[in-house]
Amino acid sequence: MANENDNIAVVVDEEGREISLEVLDMFTLDDIEYALLLPVGHHEKECDCGCEDEAVIMRVKRDGEEYYFEQIENDEEFDKVAAYIEEIEDEIDD
Repeated sequence: MANENDNIAVVVDEEGREISLEVLDMFTLDDIEYALLLPVGHHEKECDCGCEDEAVIMRVKRDGEEYYFEQIENDEEFDKVAAYIEEIEDEIDD
């Protein structure tokens, strides 16, 4: 579960650790909503969480005002979304 506040969402990983993520963008592809997120906060100090300070793509589910972020488990779906983001970035750079 995540609460959006000033573009910051807090999610809980598989090991129960809270991770703050900045919501960079939300978009819809093939009628599914996705978010591009960037880890923030806990990387200002040393951590042993094993994550990297790079953007994360997650599927978005909404329940009223609440947002829920889900990991994309399907490699084909992830590759399609990553290619879409790359295409948009290329258009912006041109």
